[in-house]
Amino acid sequence: MARRGMSRREFVGASLVGGALAATGMPRPAPPGGGARGVAGPALQGGSDLDEVTLAGLQEGMRSGRWTARSLTEQYLARLDAVDRRGPELRTVIETNPDALDIAGALDAERRGKGPRGPLHGIPVLIKDNIGTADRTHTSAGSLALAGSIPPRDSFVAARLRAAGAVILGKANLSEWANFRGRHSISGWSARGGQCRNPYVLDRSPSGSSSGPGAAVAANLCAVGVGTETDGSITSPSSACSLVGIKPTVGLVSRAGIVPISHDQDTAGPMARCVADAAALLTALTGEDPRDPATRGSAAHAADYTRGLTPAGLEGLRLGVARKHYTGSYPAVDALFAAALDVLRSAGAVLVDPVDLTTEEHLGDAELTVLEYDFKADLDSYLAGLGAGAPVTSLADVIAFNQAHAAEELPLFGQETMIASQARGSLTDPAYRRALATCHRYSRTLGIDQVVERRRLDAIICPTSTPPRQIDFVDGDGGGTSCTTPAAVAGYPHITVPMGYILGVPLGLSFFGRAWSEAVLIRAAYAFEQASRLRATPRFLPTVVTPAAE
Repeated sequence: MARRGMSRREFVGASLVGGALAATGMPRPAPPGGGARGVAGPALQGGSDLDEVTLAGLQEGMRSGRWTARSLTEQYLARLDAVDRRGPELRTVIETNPDALDIAGALDAERRGKGPRGPLHGIPVLIKDNIGTADRTHTSAGSLALAGSIPPRDSFVAARLRAAGAVILGKANLSEWANFRGRHSISGWSARGGQCRNPYVLDRSPSGSSSGPGAAVAANLCAVGVGTETDGSITSPSSACSLVGIKPTVGLVSRAGIVPISHDQDTAGPMARCVADAAALLTALTGEDPRDPATRGSAAHAADYTRGLTPAGLEGLRLGVARKHYTGSYPAVDALFAAALDVLRSAGAVLVDPVDLTTEEHLGDAELTVLEYDFKADLDSYLAGLGAGAPVTSLADVIAFNQAHAAEELPLFGQETMIASQARGSLTDPAYRRALATCHRYSRTLGIDQVVERRRLDAIICPTSTPPRQIDFVDGDGGGTSCTTPAAVAGYPHITVPMGYILGVPLGLSFFGRAWSEAVLIRAAYAFEQASRLRATPRFLPTVVTPAAE
């Protein structure tokens, strides 16, 4: 879950900052200067021959013999070592899969004997460290409380990736417990992984909570990645890292085997450098699953999302421009958004400007109330399912573990959110039912559904967020705005695509709409991407690019 809207403290103690840097595993900042130069390193000189290669390009390379699945895996592992562990020290990955090369070799043999299974055959993929795998990697949500935890079976997402022939390269870093631990949480920080950094501007937040897969995909450390979102955790880091991120309709992709926050809002989804790759990955992830009741009947809505991708996909689409709450506070963002609207018009879209989406004016504390109730119930259920020998078996155990290991787990921020969740009652409490009804009423009935129906829209558009802040080890995340809440609370689909850069920092353009409208959102995002071509490869800048530096 992305964090937003926290106020800064008025005083910052220099000694606390020094201690915080040590706790994060981040190097101390370099002295000011250096202009727009990137971070040098052996893997960065001249880039990599895998930079910006698409799934189609990788498949063609394997078909022609330029690469094998094993050689791709070797190259990505080498890139991870050079860029993630050394060089810029992005810290996008907590651990790599010790069996990745053997898996890749077996997939090469299968390709020679039977041909490829599909667009993911032999493709190295990183998945967020809350997505369960029954292999030699661990599933910890970034927490030391679950260090060493291996679930008894694969999550649905991991099983679907394996069935598609993907090579699960490793577990990506994240905001610990998906940013649902404390009020001053730091996006991209976990006790196991340290502080993940934004590959475009290293002192800027990669956003969260899917910061690891976001930064890794952006830096070309893997082909594609899988994140999870409760509210903004795919779309926000995708915006901050110049990616395409898709948060599907809740129920299109099973959550079984994923460390949860909320069965009402959680979903997994793809993070990629282009829309076609995100669409192919989403296609592979869908399916009905008896372990997740929300997926019942979802097969009727699933599709091959790569079909129908055309540069003409915007022609005739009616797009509602949501300005209130999401524009008007940051002139540079508004300028990029205005340019994006020009592209959309030129590509044939009909802009309905503005539309009044009032969801956030009415929610109050209802979303947080729902999430606190859900987290206690859902996490207790997940931990109980780990079986005998699990290091912790309940949220209460996690809280106690964190307190007992405060030096490692709580040096930068606390666990107030977990404590508040533990204090909640059962899912039959009237307070929970009222809050859930409020969420659905103002995000669905009187929110997205009402706007789409009344204005006859295919989708709603707006800037995904304001620029990510500098990483703050004292006050954590704070400030800025994003548009993630309406679709997240509704459980409806949301896709973000690169919209441009401000002083070297990426920003995204969002498309969201009614339940199961993934196909039209992907079609619109693809046509915008093809008309704008705004994604640039990251340069690992130490800080923002000022006009003088350029």
